[in-house]
Parts: sequence; C-alpha cells; structure tokens
Amino acid sequence: MAERVRVREIDEDEGGRLLRIIRRGTGSVVTWRRAQMVLLSAQGMSVSKIAEVTFTSSDRVRDVIHNFNADGFGSLYPKYSGGRPKTFTLAERREIKKIAKSKPAEHGLPFSTWSLAKLADFLVAEGVVDDISHEGLRILLREEGVTFQRVKTWKTSRDPDYEAKKARVEHLYAIADRQVIPDGGEPQVVFCLDEFGPLNLQPHPGRQWAERGGGHKDPDREPRPRRRATYTRPHGVRHLFAAYDLGTDKLYGHIKKTKNRSKFLEFCRYLRSLHPAEVRIAIICDNYSPHLTTKRCRRVADWAEANNVEIAYTPTNSSWLNRIEAQFTALRYFTLDGTDHPSHKEQSSMIRRYIIWRNKHATDERLRAIVNKANVA
Repeated sequence: MAERVRVREIDEDEGGRLLRIIRRGTGSVVTWRRAQMVLLSAQGMSVSKIAEVTFTSSDRVRDVIHNFNADGFGSLYPKYSGGRPKTFTLAERREIKKIAKSKPAEHGLPFSTWSLAKLADFLVAEGVVDDISHEGLRILLREEGVTFQRVKTWKTSRDPDYEAKKARVEHLYAIADRQVIPDGGEPQVVFCLDEFGPLNLQPHPGRQWAERGGGHKDPDREPRPRRRATYTRPHGVRHLFAAYDLGTDKLYGHIKKTKNRSKFLEFCRYLRSLHPAEVRIAIICDNYSPHLTTKRCRRVADWAEANNVEIAYTPTNSSWLNRIEAQFTALRYFTLDGTDHPSHKEQSSMIRRYIIWRNKHATDERLRAIVNKANVA
C-alpha cells in the first residue's frame, strides 16, 4: 500500500497565513490554489479527495505538498524564469539576503532598521559586493522574496484543550473521507459550519471583461464599467449561515438578519432535518459565543443531546481547521465581487442561486473535465 502523503505539521501562525491567502483570493491564481491544497492536507483530507475538490490530478497535489514540506511558503508562489543573467553570484545574493533580514544592531550599528542607502553602504564596506546601486539592491531583494514590511502581530492558541479538539476534528474528517470506519457511537455525517458576512448593500470591487481602451473618449468604444464611489448603507446587513457536507460535497446556506444563538440553532435544526433521526451527525464550528454552551445557557448542548448531534469545536484562534473556509473564496468571487445589488432580496437571491448551481455541478464529470483542461496551478 502506498505511503499516505500529508503536509508537515503546521503551527497557528502558518495556518492563519494560509487562511488569509485563501480568503483574500488576491494575487496569483496559482498561489491561492496551491495554498488551498496545502490547507486541505493540513486538515487531514486525503490526496485523492483534494484532487477531486480542487479539480486537478493526484500527482499535482502530491507535488504541491512535497514542495511545501521542503520549501515552505516560498513554494506557493510561481517562479518564472528568463531574462539576462544574474549580476551577482548565488553566494553573494544569499549573503545580501541574510544581512537584509538581520537587525542593524546585530552588526554594531546605531539604528534599528535598514534603509536601502545604509544597507548598500554596509554591503560595500564589508566587502560583500564591490558596488551596488540602491535600485539594484531593491530589485535583487524583491527577486529573493524580501520586501520592506510593517511588523505585524500574531496570535497563538491558548486553548488548554488544543490538542484534544484538533485531534477530534481531524478524526471526524477521517470519518467523512472514509479513511476510518465509524463504530456504533460515531457520527455518520459530518458538517462544517460557519457564518459568512456581514453582507452589506454597497458596490463591491471586482473585475470583469471589457474592451481595451474603453476609458478613452472614442464614440465607437463602449465606456469602461465603473462602480459608484458615493453611497449610503441605510438598509442594515445580513448574515449567511453556511454548512459544508463533507460526505456529499454539498453546500447549504440560510441568510438571516441577525447572528445569534437562536438563529444558529434554527440552522442546525435544518441540517438535522436532512437526515433520519437515527443517523448521528457532527457539526464542526468555531468558538463564536452563540455556538457555545455556557453556565447561563445550555440550549446548544441540550438540543444536541436530544437530537443525536455532536457539536465539535475547533481550538481557539484556529478557524483555519474548518474546511468550509476554503468554500467561501469562490462564493465571494462569484456572488459579491464586482456587484452593486440594490436590495438584500436581490443579493440573497444571487447567493442562493449560486449555491444551487454549485451543488448541481459538484458531480458533473463533463464540467470537471473542462476545468481540468483549464487548470493552471
């Protein structure tokens, strides 16, 4: 039996970074598709299942996972070759990159950060290079993947039950992927649940096909599409309660005016109604307060116990473990980007119709073959 390929153990910072790449969907399509494969592998999904979900081959998924294990996040970004030969040797480039990423104080200098001028002067003074311009240094660092960035904060999960919660979620994923045969007390159906929103009535940025040069004052050219810059939002917001059935690869969603414990339980009752009462189901969700059972309110726990349901929580600050997160990228792209819906009714209708279309084509082999041919990751 072939060895099971899986991404190496990732920490909270790496999990959050993968989730940000997938959620934003900006930059190269290649990057976020590779990030999606890595995140799904970190969530315990098998190579064949990832290939099915991302419309690619199992060999491609294995390559992405092996590359990430070897090179980390650098493997997610495409590297295009060509152009004239490098001005500096590989050893020089590595030393420049190493010094640029260090603190000036480590070299006995009385300042806290490098400027291009100070870094270039230091490299010449130390004999790393004979000469280098400020612009040449900036280009070299960019080619090496080093940019001038603001220092950011990061969170780590302080959940005392982190390992137990993570292990339980991964075990449920293994059941859904048919890697583990559930015993009599284990769930047979696994849902991943989360809220998407808030959904505002405002013009959303996006892209669409348009005639080149449409912005010029040419009467024969169609004007380039524009979106409103001045608008108000007096109609409130809506929230999408969404659930992803791992066994059937189907998405379910209800749009509500508010996001509270009552609406959460209302959506859970709908999920429960999709299967017979004797079939035990599991619902994986995060630690948002309406999902939790507290000392003052046991509505969620009491409902779950009475309806043959297990509520499994991801660890605190570890929402990247929830597989539904990867589904929200396409939902945002196809239903919100580039839109300016006049009413919540029209916006909600677009989201519902997309979910119906997505579920209808989830098992369409003809469409899958077309997507495979167009795969660029």
